[in-house]
Amino acid sequence: MRLNISKHLLSEVTVISVMIAIIVGASFSFYYYATKKEKTNLESVNQSLNQQLSETKEELNRLKNDDQYKINQQLKEEIDNINNTYNQSVSLYERFLDLQPSLNDTSDYEVLLANAISLLADKNYEKAGSILEEFDLKLKEEENKIYTASIQETVTKENVATSNTPPDSGYLRQQVQTDAGSFLVSIVSADIGSTRVIVDTASQGTCHNDCPVLPLSDYVSRNGAYAGVNGSYFCPATYPSCAGKTNSFDTLLMNKDKTYFNSDNNVYSGNPAVIFGGGYVRFVSAASQWGRDTSIDSMISNYPLLVMGGNITFGGDSDPKKGSKGNRSFVANKGNSIFIGVVHSATVAESAHVMKSLGMENALNLDNGGSTALWHGGYKMGPGRNLPNVILFVNK
Repeated sequence: MRLNISKHLLSEVTVISVMIAIIVGASFSFYYYATKKEKTNLESVNQSLNQQLSETKEELNRLKNDDQYKINQQLKEEIDNINNTYNQSVSLYERFLDLQPSLNDTSDYEVLLANAISLLADKNYEKAGSILEEFDLKLKEEENKIYTASIQETVTKENVATSNTPPDSGYLRQQVQTDAGSFLVSIVSADIGSTRVIVDTASQGTCHNDCPVLPLSDYVSRNGAYAGVNGSYFCPATYPSCAGKTNSFDTLLMNKDKTYFNSDNNVYSGNPAVIFGGGYVRFVSAASQWGRDTSIDSMISNYPLLVMGGNITFGGDSDPKKGSKGNRSFVANKGNSIFIGVVHSATVAESAHVMKSLGMENALNLDNGGSTALWHGGYKMGPGRNLPNVILFVNK
């Protein structure tokens, strides 16, 4: 016998709200405890946490798709609040995971998280949101401090010059002056006529969970490449939101073996892509414009497109991860020159300004943060996380 719709759904909403609060709290507690104990048994802890998150997300999705829920407008706002605070909490926690190795003292973050979790458990979403905003600001301040100190040390140690002209060939670290400020850039240049650009993958086909990954150096070695960079966004094993899809990636891709990935994800055909062919590189605003042409060498899709036709195409959005400071990997072109590299301590929008200032005709954002890796005769950035796919430069 089904209960009265309002009481029944309200009960489910309450349960899910508490579950989310518990899981977000458990995420931090598990990670903090594992770190203090030198990460003892961290793998089993993450496995348990990911299972909890997966079950919670399934229950929330079931509730959203309930026919009776659709006609009960009274609870819509509360469910939206649960969904928004869940997504905000997980996003902030994952940013904290990326930053945590650089933090000497995490006590202030612990207090903020504990307060937010307590308020979420009480369904006080407005106050919880305020605490999470404070947490976000604190993360941004720490990110700015850490990256600024690192850049100043690098510029001084390596005597990095300021130049808005990218290298004709090889590797260079330079400061680029833009209308959004000055940014450190590590960049590798190659001529598309003498270099074959390929995409390599750890998996031999589409993979949705527990997918194989490799360090960038392994990809370089097995392909005889002289340079490489990390590829598209993927779901790291340490992220709670990646429960049930560990190390997978959703966007379209064709690797060097002509294997097409994620064919079932047609929703991603509207994402930008870069196509590598014999002696040419082509950027498109939507992967659907490629049309699955197998005569090419490789294709990789990611987002956002930073520059197209010499004009900036991304000025920012509501995603807090794109709006925070970080190391931003990219692939770009200028005439017959193809570039891979990293813009240091920049938002994604600021990275677009760097590409414009360097005179790039087209540029695509790649994965970043803890996945950032750049190789040219050795690691110039990274190694970072093990990766499911990469872009490589190979001599013809």
